[in-house]
Amino acid sequence: MVESGNYRVSYVVFISSVAAIGGFLFGFDSAVINGTVSAIAKVFGSGSVGSGFSVASMLLGCAFGALNAGNWADRVGRRPVMKVAALAFIVSAWGSGVADSASFFIVFRLLGGLAVGAASVIAPTYISEVAPARVRGRLASLQQMAIVIGIFTAFISNYLIASASGGASHSFLLGFDAWKWMFWAEIIPAFLYFIFSFVVPESPRYLVAAGKMDSAFSVLKLLWKDEKICSDEVDAIAKTVKADRRPKFFDIIHNGRLLPIVWVGIVLSFFQQLVGINVVFYYGSVLWESAGFSESDALIINVISGLVNIVSTVFAILLIDRLGRRPLLIAGSIGMAVTLGVMAVVFSLADAGAAGQLVLSPVSGKIALVAANLYVFCFGISWGPVVWVLLGEMFNNKIRGAAISVAAGAQWVANFAVTMTFPIILGSIGLFGAYGIYSLFAVLSFVFVFRFVRETKGKTLEEMS
Repeated sequence: MVESGNYRVSYVVFISSVAAIGGFLFGFDSAVINGTVSAIAKVFGSGSVGSGFSVASMLLGCAFGALNAGNWADRVGRRPVMKVAALAFIVSAWGSGVADSASFFIVFRLLGGLAVGAASVIAPTYISEVAPARVRGRLASLQQMAIVIGIFTAFISNYLIASASGGASHSFLLGFDAWKWMFWAEIIPAFLYFIFSFVVPESPRYLVAAGKMDSAFSVLKLLWKDEKICSDEVDAIAKTVKADRRPKFFDIIHNGRLLPIVWVGIVLSFFQQLVGINVVFYYGSVLWESAGFSESDALIINVISGLVNIVSTVFAILLIDRLGRRPLLIAGSIGMAVTLGVMAVVFSLADAGAAGQLVLSPVSGKIALVAANLYVFCFGISWGPVVWVLLGEMFNNKIRGAAISVAAGAQWVANFAVTMTFPIILGSIGLFGAYGIYSLFAVLSFVFVFRFVRETKGKTLEEMS
């Protein structure tokens, strides 16, 4: 297939960006809890385990949404799933703020998790199916860029609201607590996602799988300048997707076992979470307060980490189609193992202060901050965006929806495990133990990539097997 100069760049970027709004909401919804943990624990009277479950409950919804989104998308299309996810984001954001008990709060967070899980599958699937192979890595990285911008926006929003009100548990606009407004801020981008989901076309690969060849050709004409390329593309897709039936979830199973390529996707997803990145984004304020920083300083550190995450993702977008996926993962694993190890050592040498908080010396504090942000940079340039890119392109057309769902579902299960156990680890073996464990997983992720992950740079989706 000839690609250079033949696709409509601005339109492809536009529809990929719309799909990536789901990633923005994914990031915002995941990170907004960061600034509300202490206030929610106070309002609902939660202990460490209860607080952990309030934070992690969303991830159970994420796992369910991710496991089923691919099947839903293969049945009804990518666009309808985007619309339903947008509505779920809106209802969850509103409900999380109005909840007057821990149980109701968890219900709405579960709903938000379902939307996040669906978005985590639909965005990379849709983008990979409309993007040309030559630039697919960059466009698919829009998903991760949107996620990190969503995280950063949540940090900024939380900081501004907390600063204006005097604290997350203090009264803000219209007499409502500040932490409620932190959740309600998500309603605006969720509404925009819902509106734009009516504008983008359906995935041509879904249309071919559904037997709608003419509709697929019409969509491809919006993406490509040459009609012959559109015809060739329809034929290429049809060769890898049996048009007489839609893909089924059990296509990923052969002789009673998951296909090896699906296992690769699952383990990649596990490692993306087991290196502990979301401890920084979910518990950042709690983490730094435990290390002796004030609440205000902890929120500022969150903002800095969010900015570093954005910058590193920009570098990833620039490098992923030049260097490839595998080299970035390997380099990221090495960088994370070193920086996590440094943080573990620094925290192990800290003194215990009042109320069990650590007391870092000025030098140790600076080392911890630099190491933490270098860790975020190493993750943001590698495992953050690259895993999502690989999940969107490493599976062939027949199994893509189901395989991404399983891999993304595994990611959310691992995320839940890390998020739920961090408060327990913090209370038992401290920050030294937590970062020591995450450093070990970073080392294991290097070994896995080196042995089992293949490069996908420059290949069309029809060449995947």
